[in-house]
Amino acid sequence: MATIVRGFVPTSEFALGTTLERLPEASFETERIVTSGEDAVMPLLWVRRVEKDDIDRALEADPTVEELSSLADFGTEMLYRMKWIDHVDLLLQMITNSEATILDAYGRGDRWSLRVLYPDRDEFSKTHDFCNEHGLTFEVESVREMKGEPAGRFGLTEQQYRALVAATEWGYYDIPRESKLQEIAAEFDLSHQAFSERLRRGTASLVRDTLIVGEPPDDLGPG
Repeated sequence: MATIVRGFVPTSEFALGTTLERLPEASFETERIVTSGEDAVMPLLWVRRVEKDDIDRALEADPTVEELSSLADFGTEMLYRMKWIDHVDLLLQMITNSEATILDAYGRGDRWSLRVLYPDRDEFSKTHDFCNEHGLTFEVESVREMKGEPAGRFGLTEQQYRALVAATEWGYYDIPRESKLQEIAAEFDLSHQAFSERLRRGTASLVRDTLIVGEPPDDLGPG
């Protein structure tokens, strides 16, 4: 059964440790990670919170980066393609030996936060054993089996999933709103408050599971 694992890896055991030590305010978020041969990976990374000249100098001096290309510069964030050649043993093990997919990776400060999809729990056990054998750290935060149903793919309970789908189908999130919360709650035989709480918990779970890997950007405001 497919399994999603969330966990943390120290930057010293992963990649870009020199860059993150030099620019601790910088944050990295993966767009995509693919293998490149047997001893390297080539990620596409978004870089935020730093000036382009500063990050260019830091990445060019980082021993884990062999190749570097700047793909886009939007002022507040930049997209890079690079080749990692050092401290990527754990990542290579996940992708090649355990047939895992790196859904998200977020690096800032002294650690990387990862969300990894394994084809089954036994494959995740291979990563766990690999870390023990090689003295690597993968601090697991959560392990969740997907179980096939739509709710399980997004970190929701079945009740939360049904509530969010119903609210969407009834036009509760439309502008202008096409239904009242009391009307949808009545279909579930719940009070307005109970249904509202279910929606809020479901929304929070959905955002955490699909949008937030590491810490959320600190410049987010109402919108």
